[in-house]
Amino acid sequence: MKSTSILILSLSILLFSISCSSQEELKDKLSLMPWPKEIKATGSKLFIDSNFTININKKSHRVHNNAISFLRNLTNKTGVFIEKGFPSYDKGKATLNIKYKNEVSLSINVDESYILSIKNNGVELIASTDVGVIRGLSTLLQLVQNDSSNYFFEGLMIKDNPRFKWRGLMIDVSRHFQPVNVIKRNLDAMAFMKMNVFHWHLSDDQGFRIESKVYPKLHQLASDGQYYSHEQIKEIVSYANMLGIRVIPEIDIPGHATAILTAYPKLGSKDNYEYKLQRYAGVFDPTLNPINPEVYTFIDKLFNEVSSLFPDEYFHIGGDENEGKHWDENVKIDEFKRKNKFKDNHDLQTYFTIKVEKILNKYGKKLVGWDEIMTPNMPRSAIIHSWRGKNEGFKNGTLFPAVKKGFKAILSNDYYIDRMFSVDHYYLCDPIGNFNLNEEEENRILGGEVTMWGELVTPLTIDSRIWPRTAAIAERFWSLKNVNDIENMRKRLKVISYELERIGTTHLKNIDVILRNISNNQEINSLKILSKIAEPLKMYERNKGGTEYKSFSPFSLFADACNSDAEDAYEFKKVLNLYKKSKNNYEDILYFLRKWQKGYIEFEKLNKSSILQELQSHYSVLYNVSQKLEKVIQKQTFSKKELEELIISIDKLEIPFADVEIVIIKELKQLANHIYNKLSS
Repeated sequence: MKSTSILILSLSILLFSISCSSQEELKDKLSLMPWPKEIKATGSKLFIDSNFTININKKSHRVHNNAISFLRNLTNKTGVFIEKGFPSYDKGKATLNIKYKNEVSLSINVDESYILSIKNNGVELIASTDVGVIRGLSTLLQLVQNDSSNYFFEGLMIKDNPRFKWRGLMIDVSRHFQPVNVIKRNLDAMAFMKMNVFHWHLSDDQGFRIESKVYPKLHQLASDGQYYSHEQIKEIVSYANMLGIRVIPEIDIPGHATAILTAYPKLGSKDNYEYKLQRYAGVFDPTLNPINPEVYTFIDKLFNEVSSLFPDEYFHIGGDENEGKHWDENVKIDEFKRKNKFKDNHDLQTYFTIKVEKILNKYGKKLVGWDEIMTPNMPRSAIIHSWRGKNEGFKNGTLFPAVKKGFKAILSNDYYIDRMFSVDHYYLCDPIGNFNLNEEEENRILGGEVTMWGELVTPLTIDSRIWPRTAAIAERFWSLKNVNDIENMRKRLKVISYELERIGTTHLKNIDVILRNISNNQEINSLKILSKIAEPLKMYERNKGGTEYKSFSPFSLFADACNSDAEDAYEFKKVLNLYKKSKNNYEDILYFLRKWQKGYIEFEKLNKSSILQELQSHYSVLYNVSQKLEKVIQKQTFSKKELEELIISIDKLEIPFADVEIVIIKELKQLANHIYNKLSS
């Protein structure tokens, strides 16, 4: 009996080991993202030709539309002239057979699981719901491969479902308005990455972006003419619904209310105050008056109107960054606090939020708010949106305390992509992390949201700030926790980035648009070379204090053509690590040194505008550093004095310029010291 148990255990370990090995081999071979829960190669292959067809077991607008979209994407990706451009429902034999049980209304608990089986004679996609079909079609489209003569699908068996039920992207359209086409192309990208919540930040100090028929001054006086009509909102909600994406509106109250109070100043907490739309970024004093009955009448009527446009059960009320200055300056509010024995403004805001929640409940909505609403007296029915962490003085963040206190919660603190951190940083941040939670507490963590705040983005640049990093975060929300290999993720992400561009995002091609603009349509190769080792300043250093840029300032500068994962900087680091381990393998190092020299020589030929003049000094130093490093490698002589002079030059590159920073400083110093030590030994 004992030996039998040992045998079974040994076989189990062996099978697990084989399974893990197979998974790793497939990860090296396939560029899937998010990575599926279970995936196994079958050794077969299905060729894609003009006879490719789709059959669906029953009709649903959502499945029908996505099947057509799949066919269009497939033919565009492969160049194959597919004869039948629409799915059939005749139960006949097809290349792709789709079977699902239920057509569902979107909600937080929708079953998104699917099973995908690819064999020599066809593909079978099975799901419980039509939303699961959409997720499976996204996976299948990513599996298209080719050799010199054919396009094909590798034979696979996939069983997949998400780890978290809330996988969102927030786009702030108040600081910079984003037209309908921008929202739609990002919804397409979200669906491609299996994200399911679009959080629409529609009001703030810089603008109110919804047409209001009950309070028309909101869009007439507080939007600069940039707002969404009811028809446009319905169009976007419907578009998202077809992609299996829920749309959640955010009207930020009681703070961040300058736009609202510009239209209706009597609702403010400070009398005789001139409210004007803010043109800068930051936190401002205007707040709704929580003791004025007219405020709640306003909220009731406005939220009733907005709720009718958004069918989802959740409604985000903001609730963040109310510093209470105007409350403290209002004698009547101070008297009200004392009368009701409120210790501070937190108690007063809780009073306000509870009243707002009752209004929302009346219209069948559940309240979501940023983590400032989490106070002892706040009902546990509210959803806490955790955004504060170490940078805001919360060492362990606010998600852990929220779920411990009985709240359901969503994490965004580690997914603020406007902070311009590397994709590596975001990818390794897990919603649950290593907190000591029991099963019930873990289940209260609904998932996470990527937050794209709009202070420094326009329709020209927003895609490059969202993608492709958000694809990696989408994997963190969908895939198992142990899918966390950085190098493998980056390999797959490079392919996915091009796939995202193919389906409509502008994150790659608009880089060239910006560089042509700042060069006045001259040759941009030299600028691209520099941009691949430069990254925008991080943590809002680009707009320190919120006063360097206004909402109508230019965002078509060199910094806007750079991204937070400078491509050549990453590759140079890998090449350097290999060089340090080898004896004479310096050709790859020389490739980069010569590339930067060539870039500067080309740059020197350009007619320089004031924008390009900002790049001159650093590019010149980079040229000199690269030239000196190449010489010492070639000559194999390097004195201590030469090293010291070179380090001084490299230090000059460390100074930020044009709102960017060169991100190969450490590597250049390591290279210089390595060469010196190597030649001195």
